Amino acid sequence: MNVYFHTFGCRANQYDTEVVRQAFTEQGAVVVDDPAAADLTVINSCTVTHESETKLRRFVRHVSRTGRAETIVMGCAAALDDGAIAALPSVRAVVANADPAMVLRAAGLSSRASVGAQHAAPLHRHRALLKIQDGCDEHCTFCATTLARGANRSRSVAELVAEARALAEHHAEIVLTGVHIGTYGPGGGPGVLTPGPRPGVNPPEPTLGHLLETLIQAIPGVRFRLSSVEATEVDDTLARLLIEAPRHVAAHLHAPLQSGSNRILKRMGRHWYAAESYRGRIDWLAERLPVFGLGADVIAGFPGETDEDHHATFTLLHELPFTYLHVFPFSVRPDAAAARLSAQVAPTLIHERARELRELGEAKARGYRGRRKGQRADGVVAGRAGGRVEVLTEDYLSVYLPSDRWDGRPRFDLIVD
Repeated sequence: MNVYFHTFGCRANQYDTEVVRQAFTEQGAVVVDDPAAADLTVINSCTVTHESETKLRRFVRHVSRTGRAETIVMGCAAALDDGAIAALPSVRAVVANADPAMVLRAAGLSSRASVGAQHAAPLHRHRALLKIQDGCDEHCTFCATTLARGANRSRSVAELVAEARALAEHHAEIVLTGVHIGTYGPGGGPGVLTPGPRPGVNPPEPTLGHLLETLIQAIPGVRFRLSSVEATEVDDTLARLLIEAPRHVAAHLHAPLQSGSNRILKRMGRHWYAAESYRGRIDWLAERLPVFGLGADVIAGFPGETDEDHHATFTLLHELPFTYLHVFPFSVRPDAAAARLSAQVAPTLIHERARELRELGEAKARGYRGRRKGQRADGVVAGRAGGRVEVLTEDYLSVYLPSDRWDGRPRFDLIVD
């Protein structure tokens, strides 16, 4: 069987696709790069925005016209499907989330052997993903992902260390990913490489900081990077590692903000921080990190957002040292609570506010790169195409070098141009 894989959405989805891909390979399937050459297409779906589901439906129709392949749709949108995805042309099955055994059975293959175990997941040739937890116990009113992925659950430290060791044999950077990684710990199990408990002292509870410290101790030769993590969940251990271990932990945070208005944050259900606490943690870190890549997710035009709320968001984004922004026009998700909130913002105004925020993000990105030009950076090769090598710096800048200037090392120091 020839199988083609396609992924929409986040790093956690990319990881899940790779786990399913490896399960198919273990059952003798051949992975192909062209859906026209496939007997089966497996699509990992995303439900974060209306646009992501529109792209999914468009792609499924494209696959049905391209060749003979049947399609299995898995992932978040699949978990919330009301029959619309299942009714698309050539769809063989819709599988909630991304359980490898369920996807294999939907394809008519055996789900025996090692399916269900976690596998190493390459992101690029020299970078890899390590999913440390899944699900979320929060209930942001705009989010359908929590409904799709279920409750927060963490993998054990021992399992993650073993997988990271396997990844480190072939990759120079490992990205810790999940749905809400700042809450890593409950149910995660004790660390296996921490010092034994002293009399009268309890062993440390597994937290994201504890996990990262354990990974660094176990695998000191790679660079670890945090994916999206809440600013106020960067505890003292994480902050210390960011500041004191720059060769081990990338100086980069993607810290979702969503809004700079406390009133809108409450309507979003984001009760664990306010604009002031977000600002305080970011300012504290920025003062101590000479190199610091900082990104955020922001939603423009959330229901009830006034001009004053938008201005509060714009002002906070302007004043903090962001190096890029991911701006999302508010998108109604039928299963999320925000669809039922009053004072929905007109689409034209949503897109105007999103445009203003994107222009601010672009200006900040240009300004930061200009300040970094000519400075030294710690780079890991992220890709190679068109006679150029893409190198990703610790602070999340892409630097492109001619292939003939690359000596083949996956990680090296370079000057930002």
